[in-house]
Amino acid sequence: MKRSKSIVLLILFVWFIISFVTNILGPLMPVIIENYMLSLTMAAFLPFSFFLAYGIMSIPAGFLVEKYGEKTSMLISFLLNFIGSVLFSFFPSYTMALGSLFIIGIGMAMLQVIINPLMRVAGGEENFAFFSVMGQLVFGLASFVSPHVFTYLMVNLKDYSGGGNMLIETLSKVIPAGLPWVSLYWIFMIVFIIVFLIIFLFKFPKVDLKEDEKVGALKSYLELLKDRHVILFFIGIMAYVGTEQGLANWMGKFLDTYHGINPEGAGANTISWFWGLMSVGCLLGLVLLKLIDSRLLLKIFTSIAAVTLFFALFGSAQISLLAFPATGFFISVIFSIVFSLALNSVSFYHGAFSGILCSGIFGGALVPLVIGWLGDMFGLRIAMLFLFITLGYILSVGFWAKPLVNNKTMSFPELLKNKN
Repeated sequence: MKRSKSIVLLILFVWFIISFVTNILGPLMPVIIENYMLSLTMAAFLPFSFFLAYGIMSIPAGFLVEKYGEKTSMLISFLLNFIGSVLFSFFPSYTMALGSLFIIGIGMAMLQVIINPLMRVAGGEENFAFFSVMGQLVFGLASFVSPHVFTYLMVNLKDYSGGGNMLIETLSKVIPAGLPWVSLYWIFMIVFIIVFLIIFLFKFPKVDLKEDEKVGALKSYLELLKDRHVILFFIGIMAYVGTEQGLANWMGKFLDTYHGINPEGAGANTISWFWGLMSVGCLLGLVLLKLIDSRLLLKIFTSIAAVTLFFALFGSAQISLLAFPATGFFISVIFSIVFSLALNSVSFYHGAFSGILCSGIFGGALVPLVIGWLGDMFGLRIAMLFLFITLGYILSVGFWAKPLVNNKTMSFPELLKNKN
C-alpha cells in the first residue's frame, strides 16, 4: 500500500488545529465571563456545547466515514468548522457562541474519528506507534502555544489605537470594540477554509479499516451495553475528560478570583504549562508502561494528581501556579491507560466499543458544567472539589479492572538493552 509523507504532515497539522481550537476555551473563560457578565453556570455552557457534540457525534461520525470515505468526511468536518467560526465572528454574542461551539465540536469530533486510521495507512502500519506519539506531541504543542497566542492578541488589540503590524491592524478593523479575543475566531475561519482547500486538492490513500476501527452494527452496541464493564469504563473516560477540562476551563478563573492573577498574562501562561507538562507526562508514561503494570501506574499517578490538586486549590498563589500544571503532568497517562484497559477487558466488537468510549468525551461537557453550577452556589474553590470525585473514580479503575491481556513489562536493564 502506497505511503504518503504529505498526508502524514497534513494529519499532524490537523492534530495541531484540533488541539489549538479545543483547548483555547480555558484561557478565554475568565475574559468571556467578564465581557458577557455571565454566571459561572452560564459560562460553563460554552464548553458544554462544544463537548456535547463529541458525545453525540463520535459514533455517527464512524458510520459517515465508512459510507463516504476519509476525504469527503474531512471536507465536511472543516466546512462545519468554518461555518461555526463565521457565525461567531460576524455575530459575537453569548447565544451565538453556544451554537457556534456546538457546530465546531461536531467538526472536531468527526476529525478525531477520521485521522487515526488514515495515519495508519499513510504512514505505514509499522510506523503507526511512532506517528501516534508524534500526534500526541503536536497536540500538546498546540495546547501549549494557544494561550500565548491569546495573550498576544489581547495585549495588542485591547484598546488598540494604531501602529500595529499588518495582522493586528487587519484584525482591529473586523472585531467589535471591547472584544479583542473574537479575533481568534477570525483566525480560525481563515485557517479552516485554507485547510479545506488543501484537503480538496490532495489525493488520499484508500483506507481499509481494521476490525477494531469499524463502528459495527447496532446489534454490537446493544450487546456491549449489556456488559457492566463497558458502562464502567465509559464512565472512566467521562471522569478523565471531565477532570482534564474541568481543570483547563476553570483554573484561569480560579487564579483570578482567589489570587488576583491576570487571566490574560500569568493565568494564560499557567494553562499553557498545564498542557505542556501533559505532553511531557505522556512521553514519560510511554516509558513507564514498559516497566510497570498499567493498573499500578494508574494508581500512582492518579493519587499524586489528587495531592497536587489539593495544593493548587488551597495553597498560596505561587503554589497554585506550580500545582495546577503539575496536576496536568500526573493526569497525562490516564486516558491511554483507561482506554487500553477497557479494550483489553472485552474480547469482541472492539470497533463499536471504541466508539462508545469516545462518546465518553462528553465528560468534558458535563463536569465543567457541574463545577460552574456548584461554583455559583458555594464558590469556585468548593466547586472544584468535585474533581476529587472524578479522580477517585479513576483511581478505582486501577483496583477493579481485570484485563484479559496485561501490558507487557520488562526490567530497566532489559529496556536499556532493547533500546540499544
